Amino acid sequence: MTNEEILEAIGNLTVLELSELVKAAEEKFGVSAAAPVAVAAAAPAEGAAAAEKSEFDVILKDAGASKINVIKAVREATGLGLKEAKALVDGAPAAVKEGVAKAEAEDLKGKLEAAGATVELK
Repeated sequence: MTNEEILEAIGNLTVLELSELVKAAEEKFGVSAAAPVAVAAAAPAEGAAAAEKSEFDVILKDAGASKINVIKAVREATGLGLKEAKALVDGAPAAVKEGVAKAEAEDLKGKLEAAGATVELK
């Protein structure tokens, strides 16, 4: 029997007969016709990317009670004018700096927290 004859015979089967044929082939050869799940392979790669993260975003979550000190710290860190820094602090949560090195992000976080702000690194 040639491949074309096999395909012709399969083409003439009903859906129910084809389903039974697939089940019989799975049992005979010890295989599964189910599609492989690619999501499981992607999870370790995501964890490795998180471990190698070199750029961080400094997010101001809340200015706290001493908003003036936080505005001063934001101005010092970003070089923004008074109006822009106040708008950023009033608009919290907001990104103070994005894509900075870990050391710079930690330093900025420390300064903002010392001024009374709640800060998060992403």
